[in-house]
Amino acid sequence: MSTVTGLTCRSCGRSYPAEPLSICDDCFGPLEVVYDYDAIKRVLSREVIAARGPSMWRYRELLPLDGPPRVGLEAGFTPLLRAHRLGAALGLRRLFIKDDSVSRPSLSFKDRVVAVSLSKALEFGFDTVGCASTGNLANSVAAHAARAGLRAYIFIPADLERAKIIGTTIYGAQVVGIRGNYDDVNRLCSEIADRYHWALVNVNLRPYYAEGSKTFGFEIAEQLGWRAPDAIVVPMAGGALLTKIHKGLKELERIGLIPPCATRLYGAQASGCNPITAAVKNHQSRIQPVKPHTIAKSLAIGNPADGLLAAQAIRESGGWSEEATDEEIRQGIALLSETEGVFAETAGGVTVAVTRKLVAQGLIGPDDLTVIAVTGNGLKTAEVCQINEPRSIDAKLIQFEETFRPERRSTVYAKSAHPSTAQEVHC
Repeated sequence: MSTVTGLTCRSCGRSYPAEPLSICDDCFGPLEVVYDYDAIKRVLSREVIAARGPSMWRYRELLPLDGPPRVGLEAGFTPLLRAHRLGAALGLRRLFIKDDSVSRPSLSFKDRVVAVSLSKALEFGFDTVGCASTGNLANSVAAHAARAGLRAYIFIPADLERAKIIGTTIYGAQVVGIRGNYDDVNRLCSEIADRYHWALVNVNLRPYYAEGSKTFGFEIAEQLGWRAPDAIVVPMAGGALLTKIHKGLKELERIGLIPPCATRLYGAQASGCNPITAAVKNHQSRIQPVKPHTIAKSLAIGNPADGLLAAQAIRESGGWSEEATDEEIRQGIALLSETEGVFAETAGGVTVAVTRKLVAQGLIGPDDLTVIAVTGNGLKTAEVCQINEPRSIDAKLIQFEETFRPERRSTVYAKSAHPSTAQEVHC
């Protein structure tokens, strides 16, 4: 049974039925899903959740479906990794990584929002789906649509990273490259959604689509032993992920699954596309659109749909926002890989670089329980990485030793100095 009572405008408060709508007719404000939290509180407990399978659907009462999910049944419940070595490098003693670089099936957090939005599209009776995307969403919509047997039209900037184009076309979707940036793509998709009866997940299904991001926050709280962290650092493109993590934690608090939380939310953007960060830093009440120019193309949205809401959530939580240059992004990717064995796409480099700045500014303390959001896999943006080419030798031991001069030592096996999972540590 659905726990959704309808939609409401976040700007003027007008109510709407739960239909494929995204914008208020009166004030053009964004619509949001509303739930019956009293009903949810009666049926959802930590024990009920623990008895369910390891996927995002273990929180199904807090998601906007009328019936069982039909798409993306394996999505979510990705690892929360204790990051000792990265923490030492950044000056944080209690650092974790929420690692959606291993999300199924398309290796990014977008699998969460697509699982919700395509399941909702089927409930509404759509047979054609699509999206405007900077890459990760394109991959995920194409993959999920293929498995669900839905037609898919994917609209992307024509200069997107090659790996993301391949990772979309391989699923048989109709991929449309637009000569322009993401904001140009999004404008065209709004016109297409008005003309055709298609479910463009981040356009006319946006209120339902965005709800999937709450599960990122739900899982962090559950994997920390049903408590919220002191700080979460989140990459921002459209701004929806940060706002929904905030909403998700407040929902868990409201229905009594976690104690009152005071998590500070920190936004991370690239210097070449920083409209939300600029609004936070300059204490602006509106978002000033920018023209993106950054290697972090998955974050290259110059006019973010949820930018103002993200800035408000950051301020309300007592957080802040920072930005990273392209070189700092590359350094962040390398540092995360070399310390924790996690190869993140450019957005992950942004969050690591920004976390370093936040610690240096004293905004995140060394003993703060901190989570860094890693939202996509580095294989998607490998071309931005600068590596030393491997040295080649003949298959001869003497040549190996002359070239690399390895240190010879007796075999010693030692236990790991650090446990590796959230369950094994005391925070």
